Amino acid sequence: MKPELNETLDSIKDIKLFQAKDGYRFSIDAVLLENFISAKRLEKGIELGTGSGIISILLARRLQSANITAVEIQNNLAERAARNISLNNLEGRIEILQRDIKDLKKIYPSNKFDFVFTNPPFRKTKTGRLSIYEERAVARHEIEITLPDLIKTASYLLKHSGKFFLIYHPFRLAELISLLQKAKLEPKRMKFVHSRTGEEAKMVLIEAVKGSGTWLKLAPPLYLYEKGTEYTSELKKILSVE
Repeated sequence: MKPELNETLDSIKDIKLFQAKDGYRFSIDAVLLENFISAKRLEKGIELGTGSGIISILLARRLQSANITAVEIQNNLAERAARNISLNNLEGRIEILQRDIKDLKKIYPSNKFDFVFTNPPFRKTKTGRLSIYEERAVARHEIEITLPDLIKTASYLLKHSGKFFLIYHPFRLAELISLLQKAKLEPKRMKFVHSRTGEEAKMVLIEAVKGSGTWLKLAPPLYLYEKGTEYTSELKKILSVE
């Protein structure tokens, strides 16, 4: 398989990916979320908004017993994700579903999945600069899905005691926790991500459990860079192939 004219062929850890030259391209957020997911005993998962498929592909490689449904509303991204799954020989482990996340309640019964994970758009439509590239715009802004709709859908899909994993931006953390608790998704583990020591957090990783009691474990923070642009030893370990 070869990249199309508007694509590049890239590699991360032990996988290869076709990506658009000018459209949506994965960032470090995706790799951090995949590393944060602890679902060793969970077999049936669903990703809400898969993009190029990177998180589902990395996760399927790591969790050999997991079967994943990867949902993507954009046709060109869904097709590219399907090609990436074939590129990495994971056709039997990951299913691409090109649908609107809001329609999943019409497709699946409630309480179907062991775990749900997502790297969702974090900006409301009237905040920040909107990318001229549709793939990027939909990935970063709440054009196709809002945070409340996303969380309600995740709660519907999850079994009791099922796990919900996401990476988000701290400036909406108070809103996020309130929405999670209203949907009976109790935050259980939280990890802040900083560019460097002494700088404010730029991302937060959250694991929530459906129908659980109220207690929260705050994991040690992750720092991405040393004083310069050198990756920290922890990030190097995350990016390495085990």
